[in-house]
Amino acid sequence: MDIKRVLTTVLGLPLVICIILFGNTTIIDIFFGVVAIISIKEYFDAFEKAKNAKPIKWIGYVLAASIAVLRLFHLKSSLIDVNSDMMNMMFTLIIISVFVIFFHILNSGMKLNVLDGAITVFGILYIPVFIMFLSMLCAASNGKFLIWYVIICGWATDIFAYLGGKIVNTRKHKFSKISPNKSIEGCISGAVGAVVVSVVYTIICNTYFYTNISYIYIIIISLILSIIGQVGDFAASSIKRYNEIKDFSNLIPGHRRNVR
Repeated sequence: MDIKRVLTTVLGLPLVICIILFGNTTIIDIFFGVVAIISIKEYFDAFEKAKNAKPIKWIGYVLAASIAVLRLFHLKSSLIDVNSDMMNMMFTLIIISVFVIFFHILNSGMKLNVLDGAITVFGILYIPVFIMFLSMLCAASNGKFLIWYVIICGWATDIFAYLGGKIVNTRKHKFSKISPNKSIEGCISGAVGAVVVSVVYTIICNTYFYTNISYIYIIIISLILSIIGQVGDFAASSIKRYNEIKDFSNLIPGHRRNVR
């Protein structure tokens, strides 16, 4: 048993649960902003250390940190309009950032190139934008119930994909050269597991918290979330393979990608 992994889960999971369940929108936005900053730092460091790239870090950090404050600058009162304002402001910042990045490259005296700019832009789209949607989901009606579908699907997909890959063992079919340890059987097992666990969570919510969530809707959404999660996993693997690294960092002890 990996003691570091167990301790990280025991100490970290309750903190995340408390923030999401009991935190107000400001606290949750700050939490996701911090997650985005840490994530984009790991992303930039991977390219910088392995490929000697020079991503324009400060722009990525500004966009990541903006998740924590964008909601404070909304102009309208309804929740839908607040989230709409947040999205519009984020994409406005992205457009401005692209111009700033190319201005940086043009005035760097050939110290920066278009690859550095592309790495920076992709990092902004890949991390802060996606994490922003989690913040928006938490603030939506019943968002504190719905956000757990994202977490549950990711967690269940990982676990059941690992178990599915282990069960078929040598008979498994490789899915992609990007991540050769992942199998088609594991991916299917992960998707099925995500659907099953999500349905169980829905039964609990409908029975004990008096929600009225459609099971058909949840089955479809859970399947989509599992597929998106696995695509994201392959995207992260492709970045690591390009940079010839095993992990982005050891920030969360014991949590490394499992064979599946």
